[in-house]
Amino acid sequence: MNRKLLSGLMVALFASAPAMAFEPFVVKDIRVEGIQRTEAGTVFNYLPVRVGDTFTEEQAAEAIRALFATGFFRDVRIEVENEVLVVFIDERPAIAQIDFVGVKEFDKEALKKGLREVGLAEARIFDRSLVERAEQELKRQYLSRGKYSAVITTTVTPLERNRVAVNFTVDEGEVAKIRQINIIGASAFKESDLIDLLQLRTPGWLTWYTKNDQYSRQKLSADLETLRSHYMDRGYLDFNIDSTQVSITPDKRDIYITISISEGEKYTVSSVRYTGDLVLDEEAYRKATQIHPGEVFSRERLTETTKAITDLLGNEGYAFANVNAAPEVDKEKREVAFTIIVDPGRRVYVRRINVGGNTKTRDEVVRREMRQMEGAWYDAEAINRSRTRVDRLGFFDEVNVETPPVPGTTDQVDVDFTVKERATGNLMLGAGFSSSERISLQASISQQNMFGSGNAVTFGINTSKTGRTYALSFTDPYYTVDGVSLGWDVYHRTYDATDAYYSISPYKTVSTGVGMRLGFPISEDDTVNVGVGVDRTEVTTFGSNSTYPSSLQYRRFAQQNGCTNAITDDCKFTANSLTLTAGWASDKRDSFLYPRQGVYQNLYAELATPIGDLSYVKAGYQYQHWFPIGRDYALMLNGEVGWAKGLRGKEMPFYKNFYVGGLGSVRGFEQSSLGPKDENGDSMGGTRKVVGNAEFYFPLPGSGTDRSFRMSVFLDAGYVWGEDLQGRQQKLNFSDLRYSTGLAFSWNSPIGPLKFGLGFPLKKDSDDEIQRFQFQLGSMF
Repeated sequence: MNRKLLSGLMVALFASAPAMAFEPFVVKDIRVEGIQRTEAGTVFNYLPVRVGDTFTEEQAAEAIRALFATGFFRDVRIEVENEVLVVFIDERPAIAQIDFVGVKEFDKEALKKGLREVGLAEARIFDRSLVERAEQELKRQYLSRGKYSAVITTTVTPLERNRVAVNFTVDEGEVAKIRQINIIGASAFKESDLIDLLQLRTPGWLTWYTKNDQYSRQKLSADLETLRSHYMDRGYLDFNIDSTQVSITPDKRDIYITISISEGEKYTVSSVRYTGDLVLDEEAYRKATQIHPGEVFSRERLTETTKAITDLLGNEGYAFANVNAAPEVDKEKREVAFTIIVDPGRRVYVRRINVGGNTKTRDEVVRREMRQMEGAWYDAEAINRSRTRVDRLGFFDEVNVETPPVPGTTDQVDVDFTVKERATGNLMLGAGFSSSERISLQASISQQNMFGSGNAVTFGINTSKTGRTYALSFTDPYYTVDGVSLGWDVYHRTYDATDAYYSISPYKTVSTGVGMRLGFPISEDDTVNVGVGVDRTEVTTFGSNSTYPSSLQYRRFAQQNGCTNAITDDCKFTANSLTLTAGWASDKRDSFLYPRQGVYQNLYAELATPIGDLSYVKAGYQYQHWFPIGRDYALMLNGEVGWAKGLRGKEMPFYKNFYVGGLGSVRGFEQSSLGPKDENGDSMGGTRKVVGNAEFYFPLPGSGTDRSFRMSVFLDAGYVWGEDLQGRQQKLNFSDLRYSTGLAFSWNSPIGPLKFGLGFPLKKDSDDEIQRFQFQLGSMF
């Protein structure tokens, strides 16, 4: 038998060696041996020769290289037996399973997904180098979580049919905690005060959640910049961080951080000069300057100065202005002088305003909010104002603006508004749990952006235990091109407060009405509203002969409106009214959905004219102020007052009273339960209302930059005053106010807005109805 052996490795490297040379021959047949899982056809596809071809040394070397390159085989040999080509294959094993033992810090499926992305997965070819890389990456992940003592052992177990099982056994160990932080070289400030500025810290009562007691290189870099800013903003121009040392104990459980700093000297500002192309009066630059001679140097105020001057030039059409501050340091006098170099560049105008991302909302709905005009000079303030107005529409989760230059020109830019649509349809459900485990439900369906037109339609349904409401309203915010809005409302309400467990004194009403309203914008932020409405209400009260009578106040009102025996007997009467409304609203908040700064005010009045059966006046005022704190926090202060009075010798309709308590007023108390009580202990509402709220908002820990999550701690106060049991008007006495505090959470989720409140009354009376947990949820469409 004539057999020639071509070693895979030797042929690949030394195919031209004379000792291994063989004469070309015509292949009579090709046979593959040694395969277990791989199909023979796969091997044939990589061979550069077919039966009947002449096989050469070059083809042999090429065939072996191609088969090795697949990664499927550990060894390849080619033998020639009587002009028959025999390919011997030694396959690499396949991975039958991958398992993790002892892993608690990470999700196992997530780990397998990560391995699959780098080629290590079940049913794939086993590659030890990939296993080693996976082990090192898993170790790195544990280091990032502060588990420096984690030990990873990888076991590869052979199985039948040339397969292996890969097992990662992990001893996670304990998380290494920061035991001490030292700052060396600090004399101007207490070391403890500087450490309090840092995000990294030693274990505390909340670090179990924030993980700030676990070392992170990114957090340390941010802390070093915080230290630098603290000194630079207080005049220490020469401040320097000399070194940082991070050490870990041999048992890898404790971390020590040492930061060495050089404070330098404190500098004051000696002068501020302006140079360059000063296209504006120097006085305009001085007004924009935040840093002045004689003051302690502050890098923050210097940055604000350059930004303010850049914005000032931007408002004049200089979109690409460049403003820099050049310091002149006098180390002997410890003074620094600044020369602010102004390069306004060319004045540019806006060629085109583009709107993108609005898959549902029409372009005109966005464009009519624009205060920057096409063809006009670039105005940074007008562009920012346009962005704010678009954001206030409430139709978009994000509103971004870019001003790219027009290619081929030096004096034109485009303004690109890119929005991210949000669901503006709202199916709202409201619920509250009381101390007696009762549940109340409400629902409404609305579309604030009907067919993308910007028009709002709301259909409300109240199917609570006390009544049912059907209300349809429509608003066109741009009835005219000037921004005059037009709206109308139609409603039918039935209200039945006869449940013995309900907190309001019993009565029934059936109301049907229609109204129309107009809104007139008088400035960028202010609108005056007027309206007229017609209402027909059928009222039922219950006399003293009833098992559960209405309050005496309600029965007196019924008697005044034609029920002569209302004090003792049940009574039903009808009251028709023609009402006029007027109001003023000012909204200077930076966002409709997620405000952080600005002021909102609302003043309204309602007058029932002598044309109807009722005659009264009702007015209210709300003032809300948002204060930004840092980058992620905000403080909201809200105050509301209300006043109402009957006219022409008639009493104020009791079903028009103010009510306080629950979500939207004083959390921790049952809805509408605060204020005067009748002889049965039920709330009657009142004609004077005071509500105050202080709420500190902060992002949900772990939510990152997602603005849709918000948590807050609140302090609520409020009360209503009306008539007492003897029918006398109560005096406005702030000692009657009820107070509560608690924690609130809101989320504009994909399925709708969710609000939760957990309130704890701080001041209450024995007859107050407590409702500690309340929530409201919605479904968006």
